Amino acid sequence: MRSQSVDKRSRLIRAAVELTYLHGFAKTSLADIAKQAKVPLGNVYYYFKTKKEVGEAIIEQRLSDLEARSKEWDEAGAPRDRLRACLLGVLENKEVLAAHGCPVGPFCSELRKEGGGLGKRAGEIFGRHLAWMEAQFKALGKGNDSRGLAVHLLSSLEGVFVLAHTFRDSHLVVMETKRLNQWIQEL
Repeated sequence: MRSQSVDKRSRLIRAAVELTYLHGFAKTSLADIAKQAKVPLGNVYYYFKTKKEVGEAIIEQRLSDLEARSKEWDEAGAPRDRLRACLLGVLENKEVLAAHGCPVGPFCSELRKEGGGLGKRAGEIFGRHLAWMEAQFKALGKGNDSRGLAVHLLSSLEGVFVLAHTFRDSHLVVMETKRLNQWIQEL
């Protein structure tokens, strides 16, 4: 019985992550999530009493996904290679990014505009990503410049996600990741 409960909750979270990526948090209803997850609407309330709780679950899922990816990137070896592994992940998702944009940026921005604790909590996703990047630059010996370099890298990526989505052009992702790879190599 417990396994079925976990499975339903997982399906609901996966559906919420996907739907908020495609339509935004505000436009995604609990009924939409239930339908996508193939779970009766009444069961949703067993797992999530409010939409805010759904938002918390999405944030936790995004943080968990980032942690898993960070561990994969860490296996690449040296800090430069880790940063390039991160960029390779971006490159591998260029078509999705061009079609739908960044899965994290608009979500965080939308929640931040609404204010409150959920918006603040969503900022942890970028905060952890920046911290991981900063650690790589520190390991490269960049010292006090590490935070600024991490901000530059993440903002360059977020910018190209917006442009690629706006123009529906995955080549922009290819062009920018190539440029960023060269920049990392020259550091």
